[in-house]
Amino acid sequence: MEKLSFYDVKTKGKFETDQYQVKEKGGRFFAVAKSPKGPHECWRVLSKDQAQKMKK
Repeated sequence: MEKLSFYDVKTKGKFETDQYQVKEKGGRFFAVAKSPKGPHECWRVLSKDQAQKMKK
């Protein structure tokens, strides 16, 4: 998987990772990664094209 940049709202910091899952919710696609600074998840919106490429 390619590395993506995420923004952690709780710690107000950015991080990059290639450890994430692609999820669909309400017809939209998201990349979901575990925060490196806590037990919570960070979500990033993906376009349909990005999601299709990453699911392969």
